Amino acid sequence: MLLLVGWSAHVAGEKTGIPRVTLLLLVGVLAGPHVFDLIPHEVASWFDQVTHLALAMVGFLLGESFLGRELRESGRTVMMVSVGEVMAVSLVVFLTALALGMGPVVALLLAGLAPASAPASTLDVIRETGAQGPLSRTVLGVVAIDDAWGVILFSLLLVVAQAVASDAAPMSWLLSGLWEVLGGVMLGVLLGWPMALLTGRMRPGEPTLLEASGFVLLCGGLALYLNLSYLLACMALGATVANRAKHYKRPFREIEGVSQPFLVMFFLLAGYKLDVEALPALGWIGLAYILARSVGLIAGGAVSARLAGAPEAVQRNVGWCLLSQAGVALGLALLVEDRFPELGRQVLPLVIASTAIFEVAGPVVVRWRLRRAGEIGAG
Repeated sequence: MLLLVGWSAHVAGEKTGIPRVTLLLLVGVLAGPHVFDLIPHEVASWFDQVTHLALAMVGFLLGESFLGRELRESGRTVMMVSVGEVMAVSLVVFLTALALGMGPVVALLLAGLAPASAPASTLDVIRETGAQGPLSRTVLGVVAIDDAWGVILFSLLLVVAQAVASDAAPMSWLLSGLWEVLGGVMLGVLLGWPMALLTGRMRPGEPTLLEASGFVLLCGGLALYLNLSYLLACMALGATVANRAKHYKRPFREIEGVSQPFLVMFFLLAGYKLDVEALPALGWIGLAYILARSVGLIAGGAVSARLAGAPEAVQRNVGWCLLSQAGVALGLALLVEDRFPELGRQVLPLVIASTAIFEVAGPVVVRWRLRRAGEIGAG
């Protein structure tokens, strides 16, 4: 049923111009326990596994496109835009939280959560529309690297917040963050070498599907087992294969096809888990956070793209295409709740509600700005 709903959303999206991601999230909300309660409650127990599978495959695909050979063409722009918008949105959110009297610890935590993006929904919109051009390449490159910078920055700000909140030495938190990021990249590279060696040695078709799926899932599973970033590990795996394999296109095309059912279930279940009653809790603080994050991304993207010498279309639109926020932000927010139980009850509802708004509105904005930049066909 979930897969047929995904197919229906794809058809409806083509007819109405609304991104499939937005339709799937809305259907998930309506089918969830807070509205019509149509999906059995035990289905929610799939969410963690579906999230791991979907994001592992998304990470692998993004690794091919923008951590691999194409990065040599757009690498400078992607790097400057990603660093610029991450720093800008963190600074704007931090200053806004301080101005609202939320305290330095909460301000640091929100500043660390704000840069996290949603590569799955952004990739889905661009693939669905068939958009091509400098803006599409830059956006996908930035969202691929965003989570790397986001995890690094969050880990560092979490250390600072821990130090501000207590007198305990924060070195262990810093080492943990470095292990998660650098260890994930190293794991992806180590598994990428044998995968690159084997890719293309057999005929195209089913053997390639089994081979590619096995390596991607092994990489994601080992990363989870070792407490590493599985998203970064799978991106590094894809980048290594894209750079080293002779017939590197084959495994990516196989994963692209097999990832569709998992992405459909991921977005539906994300909507299913949304607590609608949490939305009114946003209030003025939530509105200020949403505006601060939006301003930071849009302004930071525009300024850094200009400094990088990017085309005018990229300068005007790239920040708008980075608003979506999903699983990574929620995962980091849960980590905040674990580290700061008292503050977590203040931060988590804010992040959940704002993430829902960004994830529903973000794909629509991405489609709008891609069309405005002339990278989507008339159809």
